Amino acid sequence: MQNTHQTGAGDDLQKISVFMLKHQIAGLPRNFELVHEAMTGGSPDLARDLSGLGARPTQSALDQLGLKYRLPGHCGMTATHLQAETVKTLSRVSDQLSLGLSQKRAFTNSVEAVIRSIRDDMTIGVDQLLGELEMLASVGSAMVRSETELTTTVKEGLEDLERADRALRAAQAMMTKDRLTGLPNRISLFQTLEDLHAEASPAHPAALVLIEIIDLPGLQHQYGDEAVSKLVKGLAGIFRKAIKKNDVIARIEADTFAFVFEGINADEAHIIAERLFTTAENNLVFASETSHEVGGLPLAIGHAMAHEAADPTAWLAIAKTATILARQNPRQPIIGYKPGPRQVA
Repeated sequence: MQNTHQTGAGDDLQKISVFMLKHQIAGLPRNFELVHEAMTGGSPDLARDLSGLGARPTQSALDQLGLKYRLPGHCGMTATHLQAETVKTLSRVSDQLSLGLSQKRAFTNSVEAVIRSIRDDMTIGVDQLLGELEMLASVGSAMVRSETELTTTVKEGLEDLERADRALRAAQAMMTKDRLTGLPNRISLFQTLEDLHAEASPAHPAALVLIEIIDLPGLQHQYGDEAVSKLVKGLAGIFRKAIKKNDVIARIEADTFAFVFEGINADEAHIIAERLFTTAENNLVFASETSHEVGGLPLAIGHAMAHEAADPTAWLAIAKTATILARQNPRQPIIGYKPGPRQVA
């Protein structure tokens, strides 16, 4: 079963590479992510839109499509662009402030020069004094105009910064959300794992449960991308309702959901995994268009404890290993990692 899964992944990689070469799509990570999501992510709308870009899509068109479907790579590019725009705005406001300060200094120097001139020559004539005052008035008028421009520039700059901040927050939020289900994605999950692992111990346990839909590409081939997308969204809704408010659920791969539970031990994690399995089995059934037979969704579940892993990456890896073992053994679809010679339970 593992070899079949690996072969499928290799076939997907080859198809994606061939597609990108055929359509002369630059080998950028965000482009690979876009094509991968279109071909294997269970999104017929994205696949249709990508096809609609034509034989040689421009990078701009690809980026627009990536943003439309909230792909993390493209959202990250947008965040970087927004940060650059913010720096430009701040630089523009800073330049205007510097100009205003220079004009204020010039006006102050002019006032001081007039005062010195009058003190040095108390017999100064009215005409000369009026000339000095007209010069001051001219400098003052220029300073008022500059201050008015500065006020406008600062106001516009603040509005630009507020817009950029809102857009940046939106981009960052999109980077941590799964497009299909609206659940947190792998980026968001890993931040949770890092936070919890730092405090994890036998006295303060945290469990990670992974639930994998077995052979998702095969289900897509049999039932179609649109039907499977609805199935995944339905499963996400079922899982979300099955856990407590403070528990974490994320979709970290096209076929994998992740759950994080605080304050439970390995036995309790196994019980929760069984409950999630039963909940999915009882609430989600499907049938092909050519058959009236229905059945439960094939799932494999693995779980691991935070304090039994060296770091967050290892925590996720050993939970994934347990899931692979569960996938290989349909009679034992739920497997938990145990440290020591016998590493499954």
